[in-house]
Amino acid sequence: MTAHTSHLASHHPSPSDSPLPPDMAAHAQVHWIQHGVAHSARWRCERGSVPPQRVVMADDTTTADVAYRQACAGTAMLWEGDFQNARQLLQAMGRRCDATPDRKRRKSARQTAAVPTTMPQAFHRHRLAQAQRARILGMLLLPLAADYSLAMRRAPDVQQACTEAWGAALAEDGSNVVSLRELLGMTSAQEWRRVGVEVPALGAAPGNRIYPHYGVFSPVRGEYIDLVAQAPLPPVAGNTHAAAVAFDIGTGSGVLAAVLARRGVGQVVGTDQSPRALHCARLNVQQLGVGHAVTLVQADLFPPGQAALVVCNPPWLPARAGSSIEQAVYDEDSRMLKGFLAGLAAHLLPQGEGWLILSDLAEHLGLRTRAELLALVADAGLVVLGRLDARPRHGKATNPDDPLHAARAAEVTSLWRLGAASGA
Repeated sequence: MTAHTSHLASHHPSPSDSPLPPDMAAHAQVHWIQHGVAHSARWRCERGSVPPQRVVMADDTTTADVAYRQACAGTAMLWEGDFQNARQLLQAMGRRCDATPDRKRRKSARQTAAVPTTMPQAFHRHRLAQAQRARILGMLLLPLAADYSLAMRRAPDVQQACTEAWGAALAEDGSNVVSLRELLGMTSAQEWRRVGVEVPALGAAPGNRIYPHYGVFSPVRGEYIDLVAQAPLPPVAGNTHAAAVAFDIGTGSGVLAAVLARRGVGQVVGTDQSPRALHCARLNVQQLGVGHAVTLVQADLFPPGQAALVVCNPPWLPARAGSSIEQAVYDEDSRMLKGFLAGLAAHLLPQGEGWLILSDLAEHLGLRTRAELLALVADAGLVVLGRLDARPRHGKATNPDDPLHAARAAEVTSLWRLGAASGA
């Protein structure tokens, strides 16, 4: 699964928000002065942002108010104190980000009363607030040695988490600097990878777990997987046709490819652009015992040839992703959705079906209409053969304090069964 996002309204990225080209990001350096001595290290940032231009030292004596003010002003802080104190400082900074001053709250209330906020405006404000919060909290930095070790009081062993996210440490790369927020995300991802996610649609425990890797979408929203497990297979891909072929476009963790293989589809070809995702999917299908039925190919959308069934779960929101990790949710200008629909008919065998798994959250947010979606289907020479719906079960759907609660409460995830129109 991949993600896309439309440009945020009235958002002009600051220099630290602007992504570096991949070749430049791989050699970006952060510079600072410590005890009167100039230092530099490799800048590690999943977002590919430029390194902070101003870096000061911070330690156990740095207060949350001081740290928050410096971060808001664009000054990064390189930590040299106790690790657990750094975590507490980051949490305190987060609380300051989330606390809207009374003056701003009253002003916002007056503006809302004068001009009602539309759902697209609420979405863009939410995204802007998320981006601003991430920028501020990303200003608390940690130094890592060339081997990814963290020489700090009460520091955990983060070497394995860093290796899984960045690859093997190379002595010639030298020391590293990473934001504490990003490092905590990496250690959390390592735990998901260790424990896995139970997927009931794959059968009975214990052989029904998917192990997501860092930067690969975790299949925690089970309703879309259940739809693929329950939808009737087209006749040419049914369980009695062990030689049938299915494509899983944007395979991610490989969960949908594994579900299809468990349903008896003889050969599943999963594609993804991300080497990270393909490695994750390969390990998952192997440990699930369906590696013999699943072939993985690095490709943008379709592999060569045709299939009886082509499945795609594209990113659901047409908006710009702020990092590669967000590409599982946001897809700028619906690139993947449009590409899948435009190429589907040419990759379907006669009587074959394309399954588009898509939430209507974008419709409730005012980012895309149902009429626009159906027009894309028709313009691609496709017809709707049927649709299966499911309500989301995640916590945000029932949280009235969520800024987008009205849209999330109305959300429905659908599996659209598509076929080629006559003569297409």
